[in-house]
Amino acid sequence: MSEKELPLLGGIRILDLTRVVAGPFATALLADLGAEVIKVERPGTGDDYRYGPSPKGETSLSFQNTNRGKRSITLDIRQPEGREVLLRLAENADALVENFRAGFLDKHGLGAPVLQARNPRLVVASLSGFGQTGPRAGEGSYDIVAQAAGGLMGITGQEGGAPLRSGGALADFVGGLYLAVGLLAGLRDRDRTGRAQVLDLSNQDAIFAITDSAASIFASIGVPMEPVGNQHPFTAPYDAFPTTDGHVAIGSASNKLFRQLMLAIGRPELGSDERFRSHRGRASGRKEINAIVAGWVATRSCDEVLAALGPAAADVPCSRVASPHELLLDEQLTARGMIERHAHPTLGEVVFHGNPLRFSASSPRERALAPDLGQDNAAVFAELGLGAKELEELSEKKVI
Repeated sequence: MSEKELPLLGGIRILDLTRVVAGPFATALLADLGAEVIKVERPGTGDDYRYGPSPKGETSLSFQNTNRGKRSITLDIRQPEGREVLLRLAENADALVENFRAGFLDKHGLGAPVLQARNPRLVVASLSGFGQTGPRAGEGSYDIVAQAAGGLMGITGQEGGAPLRSGGALADFVGGLYLAVGLLAGLRDRDRTGRAQVLDLSNQDAIFAITDSAASIFASIGVPMEPVGNQHPFTAPYDAFPTTDGHVAIGSASNKLFRQLMLAIGRPELGSDERFRSHRGRASGRKEINAIVAGWVATRSCDEVLAALGPAAADVPCSRVASPHELLLDEQLTARGMIERHAHPTLGEVVFHGNPLRFSASSPRERALAPDLGQDNAAVFAELGLGAKELEELSEKKVI
């Protein structure tokens, strides 16, 4: 492999104690970029996410997707022998990542001070529902709890309706993205200063940070952000409109685009209407504008709407509303490498959502698939000098 082809994170070793969604997604992104990720799982059962939607008797397809490219070892870090093995592994790692409840590692003698005493260059990153500090530290959380506590659910839903959870475990994946960014920043700082920091990430914090400046707007001008369905509180049209055979999302956020759209739907006079010549005016009249656009769309198919509004015509941002399963053959995603298909020894083929990061000169991750539970025990523990007899003894004690 030439220097140009080396993976971006080649040579970085990460001990991954995370499970379920947010943490494993973060470390999968780093594995995609070439980091060696060693997933540390409970002996016997492993990550809870191994059990989910899949053909009978197979590891969950969700686990396959969020643990691609990793190695797997089994280790009970609650037992003294397991704790010591983890500390030995930490001596040769660049980062350790976990998403237990706050205080779990400290309780078992594996807090950041202990880990960094064994390896001062070890970046330690923790993701939990509410972080390591504050009155809610240590509380349990799931995606829906983070969406509720972080404010996202409070601005999601139909106007006047009940709060609505965003689809696709959004909070978990947003938390995972922040965790990956934090790890990269910590590693960069470690390499620059020689000092390894400790990252404390709260999923509530991560969700609050993406609520579209709602708190800032309210604090300054007293206007709360309320649920408005698919519409936008500050401009129009901006919605998903029903057609004769589906829905098309249309977004117009500039005066020029609004004029182009009105011309395309046969209402050019609205483009110069004084009521709608500014964002503020269109926001005030968004119900009227959206109703006009909806009426035009309703009598047409998705293809007809896209032909009239797309880049070859009005050039207004728009798209057919697609479900993920409908995108398996999407030409754009396929061209971008976002539909990954890999041969699998028992499933035949697995399909992964690809990594959106596209660099001009980097190789793909070394390992394509997610690991079987403990499949790398022998190789990883051999690096610590543990022989077959010692591994057998640890296995009998259910340490590994």
